[in-house]
Amino acid sequence: MFRLLAVFLAFGLIAAVPQAPVRAEQAIAPAEPASAEMREMLTLIGMDRLLPIMRAEGVAYADALEAELFPGKGGADWAAMIEQIYAPERMEKIITRRFSTEMADVDLAPLRAFFDTERGQRIVGLEISAREALLDDEVEAVSRDNLDILRGEDDPRLAVLGDFIEENDLVETNIAGALNSNLAFYQGLAAGGALTVEMSQEDMLRDVWAQEPDIREETEGWVWSYLAMAYKPLKDEDITAYTALSRTAEGRALNAALFAAFDDLFTAISRDLGIGASQFMSREDI
Repeated sequence: MFRLLAVFLAFGLIAAVPQAPVRAEQAIAPAEPASAEMREMLTLIGMDRLLPIMRAEGVAYADALEAELFPGKGGADWAAMIEQIYAPERMEKIITRRFSTEMADVDLAPLRAFFDTERGQRIVGLEISAREALLDDEVEAVSRDNLDILRGEDDPRLAVLGDFIEENDLVETNIAGALNSNLAFYQGLAAGGALTVEMSQEDMLRDVWAQEPDIREETEGWVWSYLAMAYKPLKDEDITAYTALSRTAEGRALNAALFAAFDDLFTAISRDLGIGASQFMSREDI
């Protein structure tokens, strides 16, 4: 059985012709427009800058899917489908809708008081620039090597990062998101008729859970190396202040809302990728 490529991403407070994929307008349920206050909050945490990077990550992931599942068969049709699945307006609507719902009763003032400052915007900027840099595989490899150096030297920064990671539950929540995404991909393949052997929901869950150790190892390495690189220019007290915000009721609500929004996004995308990929697989044994 083909081992699914994990679709998971970390973000702190700010972390494949039976059936066509769901069209963007069909995939997004009608919702009330987000308030100006919610849109301002999303802008403060850099969502407008993050989504294009996530789209670039998704396009690269789709290229890897084609190479593994139906090499040389996707061509322009697959590329066009990926443009639709990762349409920026679609991604923004899914994120904004769930985020607004989750944050509806949360006092945004303490969050704005942190993020709408030189310190807050510097942290967000470093998170975004590091995420963009990691689009380059060589940069990611260097970031992991640098993390190994920190660990080899038992650098005190590791404890500061560890507090932030633990407080925001970055590893476990991202693992859960990756598992949900992989399950959605299986469901998409099944809906598209690509599975040559009928799989029940239990079969899919069992196969996805078998991937958990690999996903855990990859997630832990990614989260730690990403944050070590992103926050390298910061003083320990900047990260500690960020962690303190995470401990507040508002900080916890923000973190939970972001992960819920990303889970909605990647579940929808993964299922559409599975349905879409099924069109090119010609019922090959996966």
